Amino acid sequence: MDFPMLVLACTFLVMLLSNVPIAVSIGLATLFMFLAVGDLSTEQTLATIAQKMYTGTSKFPLLAIPFFILSGLLMGRGGIAGRLVDFAATLVGRFRGGLAYVNVVTCMLFGSISGSAVAAVSSVGGFMIPEMNKNGYDRDFNVAVTTTAATTGLMIPPSNVMIVYSLASGSVSIAALFFAGVLPGILFGIFLMAVCWVISVQRDYGAGDKAGLRDVLVAFKRALLSLLLVVIVLGGILGGVFTPTEAAAIAVVYSFILSVMVYREVKLYQLPKILLESGITTSVVMLLIGVSSSMSWILAIEGVPKAVSAALLTVSENKYVIFLLINMLLLFVGTFMDMVPAILIFTPIFLPVVENLGMNPVHFGIMMIANLCIGLCTPPVGTCLFVGCGVGKTTIAKVTGPLIPFFFAMAAALMLITYVPQISLWLPELTGLIKVAP
Repeated sequence: MDFPMLVLACTFLVMLLSNVPIAVSIGLATLFMFLAVGDLSTEQTLATIAQKMYTGTSKFPLLAIPFFILSGLLMGRGGIAGRLVDFAATLVGRFRGGLAYVNVVTCMLFGSISGSAVAAVSSVGGFMIPEMNKNGYDRDFNVAVTTTAATTGLMIPPSNVMIVYSLASGSVSIAALFFAGVLPGILFGIFLMAVCWVISVQRDYGAGDKAGLRDVLVAFKRALLSLLLVVIVLGGILGGVFTPTEAAAIAVVYSFILSVMVYREVKLYQLPKILLESGITTSVVMLLIGVSSSMSWILAIEGVPKAVSAALLTVSENKYVIFLLINMLLLFVGTFMDMVPAILIFTPIFLPVVENLGMNPVHFGIMMIANLCIGLCTPPVGTCLFVGCGVGKTTIAKVTGPLIPFFFAMAAALMLITYVPQISLWLPELTGLIKVAP
């Protein structure tokens, strides 16, 4: 490792360990690396970083992020969770441990509609965790189910992190990523429900009431308008009616009509607060994108991606071993870094490596997102874990044990996604969004 890279790595790690905000850590580490390279004066360095930050955040597809954030906030406060819970209960509530399955299915549906794992934990968990507690389920198990299931919504579109990956990759279609995430997200949910089944049998959790066809149809009718958001977004993109960025604006209009005018759960006086929260969240994401773009640029200039590729190939030339090593590195990164900066920093480093080994960049994007979803449930930076413990009124120490079987299930699903490309590529190929492999 040369001196500039050593400066960047040491500065970044020290700041992270000192609880400095991740965006500030990335920005200052990049600044110190620029200065360590020594090719530019301090004024030129600051001007270059500012230019790269502007370039990184001035791309048209990024307009989708604030729109999807606003849409998610409107949906999260619009009475969606209760309707989805009722619908999921008619589908899977009749089985042993039915409430756990209801929790997983609802998180999958709500997470995909809102585009936010944290919103899924707080909204669905706020309803389901007390309900499961009341029916004799272990509190820490309930929190573990909600925390892990909420991450599935980041793979099922629409998803902001897919837009971020598209930006970081430089060429991957957002529409292709949206369709590629559907089956992997469902696969994660199935594996989590398998764990719920095993634990429910061991602990003799009871089954819910059996729902008839009429109950299913009534619940589906109540949830239909909410579920239509995903259909409108994906159908509109596939049909060429609008681009993914325009789809985000359509999602805001639809969410507004649904939450304010139809369900009437969001009042007009609440809109300024929602808009402010959306603006704050957007500014955080954009700052991360800006500083990460400047870091990615200096890393590319210093030849870091090539060096990492060479280092990995010295370990093994077998692509399956390399994929496993990348997964292990990303799992480690996910324990202390949030998804957005991790995607922005490591995509330019690892993507050239996997492309040289024949992996489709759409496939790699889904693999990376699935991998980092696990990090949302692990300390010390597990955002979903913190929110879940807060909603469930328990501690991380108590939840860690019940989380372990779910971690193994998510890791198993990740391995399938990694080594069976068609799980991710079948739908984009079927819809013509990517070229069918020969």
